[in-house]
Amino acid sequence: MKLVHTAVDLRAALAGARDTAFVPTMGNLHAGHLALVERAKQLGQPVVASIFVNPLQFGAGEDFERYPRTLAADCEKLAAAGCDLVFAPEVAEMYPQPQTYAVAVPDRIANDLCGAFRPGHFNGVATVVLKLFNLVQPRVAVFGKKDYQQLQVIRDLVRQFNLPVGIEGVDTLREGDGLAMSSRNGYLSQAERLQAPQLQRELAATVAAVQAGERNFAALCRTAARHLAMAGWRVDYVELRDAATLAAPTPDSRRLVVLGAAWLGATRLIDNLDFALDAAG
Repeated sequence: MKLVHTAVDLRAALAGARDTAFVPTMGNLHAGHLALVERAKQLGQPVVASIFVNPLQFGAGEDFERYPRTLAADCEKLAAAGCDLVFAPEVAEMYPQPQTYAVAVPDRIANDLCGAFRPGHFNGVATVVLKLFNLVQPRVAVFGKKDYQQLQVIRDLVRQFNLPVGIEGVDTLREGDGLAMSSRNGYLSQAERLQAPQLQRELAATVAAVQAGERNFAALCRTAARHLAMAGWRVDYVELRDAATLAAPTPDSRRLVVLGAAWLGATRLIDNLDFALDAAG
């Protein structure tokens, strides 16, 4: 496996490649990231992973400075998983001058769900992903479904800019107790780690209620949020949405997704479960 740090070396390493599969990451890799690499190996070759903690997607007071940087360990894991090339640029390489041109994500997504609590976040995500696509020139890119809203943003970005990149979403990988794997799980104290699976359990209970025939979606979400708050979480949101559009469900919706974001101590966790509404009968 080859490691490069500059755009020049990246382009040289990929010269002539026409079937590249790409896995963008911020590093501090876990088994969920490696599952994306495994899927990428099925979709194209060479497999390229990027490791870049993108300052544009972190707001004031967020964890940009303390986000774990574990490049050597990440490269060992990627090599063992069969990745061919790692692109790990410095901030100055990705942003050699102030990024005054940026992707503006529509308000209906940029200011909704996570966007309502992280102003500018999705503009930063969309801008860096567009830059990475331009650098890597992949045929397909692989993302995890845990960041469901982010995946929707990237799909829309590719569609509206006519980018020749297929977007593959991979199901969330979970710990044995149901907690979605995340680099931020490492921030949790021992007691918080034991409590953290409650977020997934509340979302699963919401899904079960819908599939049992309950159609008061707002009440279900309030109940899940109340249960979390009673257990000491600080809830940003629990919402049921159309899985394809992230808009409010309509009578034509066939798949739904329940999404939640909440703080456990100083750590913000997100999760989601998507499911077929038809299963409810």
